[in-house]
Amino acid sequence: MSKGRLWEEALDLIESSLRKRTDGARRSEIADGLKGIPQRTLQYRLKNLEEQGRVIREGKGPATRYRLPGATRDQKATAARQASSAEEKQEKAQVPFSAESRKIRDYLQRPLGSRKAVGYNRQFLYSYRPNRSFYLSREERAHLAEVGKIPNGIDAAGTYAKQLLNRLLLDLSWNSSRLEGNTYSPSDTRRLIELGEQAQGRSRLEAQMILNHKDAIAFLVSVADEIGFNRFTILNLHGILAQDLLRDESSAGRLRRIAVGIERSVFRPAEAPQLIEKCFNQILATANAIQDPFEQSFFAMVHLPYLQPFENVNKRVSRLAANIPFIKGNLSPLSFTGVPRSSYTDAILGVYERSKVNLLKDVFIWAYERSAEHYAAGRQSLGAHDPFRQQYREALRQLLGDVVRGKMERKTAGTYIEEWVKANVTANDRDKFREMAESDLLGLHEGNFARLQVRPSEFSAWQVAWEN
Repeated sequence: MSKGRLWEEALDLIESSLRKRTDGARRSEIADGLKGIPQRTLQYRLKNLEEQGRVIREGKGPATRYRLPGATRDQKATAARQASSAEEKQEKAQVPFSAESRKIRDYLQRPLGSRKAVGYNRQFLYSYRPNRSFYLSREERAHLAEVGKIPNGIDAAGTYAKQLLNRLLLDLSWNSSRLEGNTYSPSDTRRLIELGEQAQGRSRLEAQMILNHKDAIAFLVSVADEIGFNRFTILNLHGILAQDLLRDESSAGRLRRIAVGIERSVFRPAEAPQLIEKCFNQILATANAIQDPFEQSFFAMVHLPYLQPFENVNKRVSRLAANIPFIKGNLSPLSFTGVPRSSYTDAILGVYERSKVNLLKDVFIWAYERSAEHYAAGRQSLGAHDPFRQQYREALRQLLGDVVRGKMERKTAGTYIEEWVKANVTANDRDKFREMAESDLLGLHEGNFARLQVRPSEFSAWQVAWEN
């Protein structure tokens, strides 16, 4: 074979690798996929592809990424269409807005040019006096306390969150990511979190966003007695949520030292690093002093995004930080179930551009009511008869038994379940059956595997493969 042909095949391999990555890849990621190619050789070939217009380079330094020209446009459009039904269901939900909130929304409907440009108003923060100033009225706080309380009181911090951790990981990871425009569906999110399986046609960054949420929620719950509105919690929360998502990876977990802008807004965040540091510390001190868990949660949702203390991922930090009082106090968590993205976006812009919390307060109260109702229904359904599970009892036992006897690891099991369900379950029931099977598989342990009619030695061998 000629040298020219070998060279062209080497370039084709790089293009083939990039074709699988809708959001592009760093040079190190390309090298991992090509197995053993020297860095300098790869760098030379990428430069040649770039000169030919076959590859596009984006960014500088360690953050440089390479992608195929136009490769992402159609794939992202397809992903967006596939996720549109879930998003449309959320947008149909109606948050009841007060008259003052409707005025704020009307203002935000104006063209950017007719809205007054504003900067960060530090007085908005410094005028708040913990336990003397309140964004939520006495009646609103009492209502939320009644809605969010858990029957049969639990003492140790984080106990209730640990009990429903698997559900919380799915609910909050999906909803918070959805509010950022992530196109994963609930079932995509479940398969990613539980089986490590990325959805086809979605970008790596979308999967990374969801997995970061999963890790961040697990962090909050695992150290429930140590978290709070302090630098340890909030900086590490950002570090986990921002992992592998920022152009400058060293910015994860650090306060920003550069200017940032807000898309489709006339609000300009603070720029001076000294001011950002000072106001960040004030936010933490104020939040930490607030005694009511709901006022504390809402204060964090208002002021963390408003300051924009980090280069990016500020709203995600605020949504998870809003759960700190609920995790520590064993209250129903806030998973943003059903919150329309447009309503949430307007609510945040109302704080940015008008320093008014009315619209965000309406969203917060409505969202907490929905979340608490969601988890209360889950508690009530425990132990209830499930006709669907009864119908597929034998099929489920057979499928899970096959997985265990076959010593299948996670990815192999996910593929096997997908194919088995297509062959053995009616079309209308496939999604529900697959979710039930995956959930039961993850819940297997030494005290409940006998129902699958597998031997202890088979179960032990499967556990080794599964964990590895």
